[in-house]
Amino acid sequence: MTSVPRWVTAGVGFAVVWIFVAEAPGTLRGIVAGLVAGLILSLPVTYTFRALFPGRSDLGRTPTIVRAVSVYLVDFVYELLTANIDVVKRVLAPTLRFDPGVVIVPLRVESNAAITTIANSITLTPGTLTMDYDADANALHVHAVDIGDVEALVAPIRRWERYVIDIFGEDVDPESEPREATLEAAWEYDSSDEDEEVEG
Repeated sequence: MTSVPRWVTAGVGFAVVWIFVAEAPGTLRGIVAGLVAGLILSLPVTYTFRALFPGRSDLGRTPTIVRAVSVYLVDFVYELLTANIDVVKRVLAPTLRFDPGVVIVPLRVESNAAITTIANSITLTPGTLTMDYDADANALHVHAVDIGDVEALVAPIRRWERYVIDIFGEDVDPESEPREATLEAAWEYDSSDEDEEVEG
């Protein structure tokens, strides 16, 4: 079995992401240049923080990892676009009510890298923000502008977690049933209060 330190594979993965984050490559030369720049930037960082990437990666899992990363990126970009559209609609249409609150989302993954990947994906998606991580419960506290449909809110997070399980080789069955997400006591938002202030 051929293996390499996990911080190396993490650095390569971040370098691939860098290609798309820095600038959409239009040519093969642009892709190669972006990959090289990404490796120069990411490998020293992942080496410095190698404690976050313990163990070694089995190179035999490369096809599984590539497939999971590809699907993850497509899914994330789709959620990013739809979330942007939803937030714009809420800003431009005063009749759309906000129902903000905090949802506690239990996780199955346990490694720092896997948890951080999911938490950052949530925060990068407009309308949601990872506020805290409860290590005892292994759960994220996620603030959202609309908690009217908790299942719909949590659905993309569950998909991302399945991809991350494959990417980081977590010792978890991707098809295992996760614990149910619950609402945390938040505040009541009533847009009529703002209307009264405006009228006054």
